[in-house]
Amino acid sequence: MIIALVMIMLLFQILTGGILMQPLNITNLILQNSYILVLAIGMVLVIITGHIDLSVGSVAAVIGATAAILMVHMQVPVWLTILISLLLGALIGAWQGFWIAYVGIPSFIVTLAGMLLFRGLTMVILKGQSIASLPNAFLGISSGFIPDWLSGYATGIHLTTMAIGLLLSAVLIWNELRLRRTRQQYRMETAPAAWFILKLVFLVLVLNGFLWILARYEGIPNLLIILTVLIAAYTFITQRTVIGRHIYATGGNSKAAALSGVKTKRVTFYVFVNMGVLSALAGLIFASRLSAATPKAGTLFELDAIAACFIGGASATGGVGTVIGAIIGGLVMGVMNNGMSLIGVSIDWQQAIKGLVLLLAVAFDFYIKNRSQ
Repeated sequence: MIIALVMIMLLFQILTGGILMQPLNITNLILQNSYILVLAIGMVLVIITGHIDLSVGSVAAVIGATAAILMVHMQVPVWLTILISLLLGALIGAWQGFWIAYVGIPSFIVTLAGMLLFRGLTMVILKGQSIASLPNAFLGISSGFIPDWLSGYATGIHLTTMAIGLLLSAVLIWNELRLRRTRQQYRMETAPAAWFILKLVFLVLVLNGFLWILARYEGIPNLLIILTVLIAAYTFITQRTVIGRHIYATGGNSKAAALSGVKTKRVTFYVFVNMGVLSALAGLIFASRLSAATPKAGTLFELDAIAACFIGGASATGGVGTVIGAIIGGLVMGVMNNGMSLIGVSIDWQQAIKGLVLLLAVAFDFYIKNRSQ
């Protein structure tokens, strides 16, 4: 999917006359899709365990509404509001996880009920009206950028962003060399030296090219920092920890996993608790970006998150999928949205084209599975 993402970006770069890769547009692309990417991280874990969550948009809406009530009407500090919102998200996830994991009701039914329930609660909380004028500290979540501590050395470029790019490049090269040396010590197959160096050069150029684009505007957005931390943490959890292996085992074959000692009900429960927390975070980000809580917030978020996971390679039957794949799928959807808007494609045709892309992605997944069998 990385190749598909690059091809789509190049296509829209040409069709938009170079607007797509402009620093301002790339920054907006990150900010506009951040809440969907956050939801996709949690949704891919739900899909890996063989379930689905149709309520994430409604949960994000009710959390955004609650946060606005706390900050505007009750004068609760921003940090405490965020903490309460995340805990409330975990509680909602636990509510849904209980019915799915321990009562045995299909996740489709439980989360469909949750979608209606929390959408209704959002309307009740907001009384059908929007709440605006959220505190500036809260708005900084989605509109803030890291400071330029090196701004005194030059003007017109965010030097701190470029310095971070060089630092990350050094970490990347060190990690790749360490992995290659480890494989050689265990006499495992490694790529030829020339190919390895070419790969390193390509990765460093892509990383610094991306940060160069951001540095020409305001630098790295706060949301990109949050996303990077989430991606790194959840990639580590799913690929390197016991709970990560249990999640894949539960989705791959629940009965076999239970017989081998995996507490599948507990795993499913915690996956939905996690989804509730990330839905709450997405709701806070969206309210921060809008600078308001609205009754219509979160509409169709669940479909975008689910589509991102399937386009990124997750399997509808469970047991297959990665966090990185879901992020790439979300970026594919985001670039298509942004690119089609820039060239003037109407909303109805955008929906139709995205639906076709989703269908083709799932069809490709089934084709690969049938071929492997």
